[in-house]
Amino acid sequence: MAADAAWLTRKRLDNQGLSRVRFRSPAEVVRWFVAVQAQDFGGAKWGVGQRFSGATDATVERAFDAGEVLRTHVMRPTWHFVAPQDIRWLLALTAPRVHRFNGSSYRKFEMDARTIARSRDVMEQALDAGGHLTREELGAAIRRARIPFDGVRLAHLVMHAELEAVICSGPRRGKQFTYALTERRAPRALRLTREESLVELTRRYFSSHGPATARDFSWWSGLSLADARAGLSALAGVVERETIGGLIYWFVPSRLGARPSTPLVHLLPNYDEELIAYKDRELPGGLRAPAGAARYGNFPHHLIIEGRLAGAWRRTVTAREVAIDVLPYRAMTRAETPALSAAIDDYGRFMNLAAKFAVI
Repeated sequence: MAADAAWLTRKRLDNQGLSRVRFRSPAEVVRWFVAVQAQDFGGAKWGVGQRFSGATDATVERAFDAGEVLRTHVMRPTWHFVAPQDIRWLLALTAPRVHRFNGSSYRKFEMDARTIARSRDVMEQALDAGGHLTREELGAAIRRARIPFDGVRLAHLVMHAELEAVICSGPRRGKQFTYALTERRAPRALRLTREESLVELTRRYFSSHGPATARDFSWWSGLSLADARAGLSALAGVVERETIGGLIYWFVPSRLGARPSTPLVHLLPNYDEELIAYKDRELPGGLRAPAGAARYGNFPHHLIIEGRLAGAWRRTVTAREVAIDVLPYRAMTRAETPALSAAIDDYGRFMNLAAKFAVI
C-alpha cells in the first residue's frame, strides 16, 4: 500500500490496538504503550479496555489495585499508567525535564531542597508504617512534622516524590486514590542507563504510536527534540521512514492487519493515546474538532470513524444504565450507524450496564 495519509491512518490504528484486538490484559496494553495518559481515571480505564479482549471496568480496577498497572506523574507533568517494570527507568529519563517545567511552581510555593527532603522523609516513614495512604493522610503526616503546606503545595510535594520514584499509586480505597512506596509496588523495576532508556522509549513509542514524527515523540515524551532525534539515530536499521505531506514519519516495521469488513467506529476517551500522543493533529489524521463545535455543550470525549475525528460524546452513568449522547460532526453513512450502535454496546458491556444512546 502506498505511503499516503490513508496508509498512515490505518497503520496508526493497527499499532494503537484499535483495528484488531491484540492484547489479553490491562498490563499488556500499558506495557505496549509504555505510558498511557491517565489524569481522567475513568476515561483512561476505558481507553485501556478497548484494547484487550473481554475487557470490563472491574478487570482494569483489579489490575490497578493489584499493582499490575501503576499510576504516577511521568513524562509530561500529568498522571500516566505505567507498568511496574518500567517505572524507574522511565522516571529517571523524563523526570529532570518535568522538574524544570515545574520550577516556577516550586519557587512560588517555597519548595526549597530542605523542605522537599523533609516532606519526602515524612511520606516515606508514614507509608512504611501505614502501607497505603491517601493524599490527605500524607498531608496530615506532613502537618504533624510542622512542615507548612496548603492544598496546592501538598500536591506539588507529592508530585515531586512521585517524580523521584519514592511513591506511586497504591490500591484504591473505595473511590479514593492512595499512595504507596515505589520499592514495594515495583520491587523488580528495571534500571537502565540514560542511553539505554532513550533507545528503549524511542523504539517502543514508534512501535506502538508510529508512524509519527520526531516532533510528535518529543511532545509525547517531554524530551527535547535533540533527544528524540538521538533516539532515532541510535535505532538506524530498526526504524523506517516515509515522507507524507512534507513531513517525515518514523515507524518500526510490522505487518498491517487485514482491513475490517465494517467501518471502524470508536468512542475514545478525552485523553486517549490515539488523540493525545501527537503534536501535529491536523495532518494527516484530521483530529481537530470543527469550528463552532463547542457551542453544543460539554462533550468531552471523541467519536472516531476510520481513524478520523467524526464527532463527540458524553455519558451519564446511573446504577442501572449508561446513557450516551453522540454529537456527529457530519452525516453518518448507512454502514457507520450500526457500527456506532455496536460501539455503544461494547461500552455497556465494559461498564456491566445496559447502554442506550441518542444522536444529538
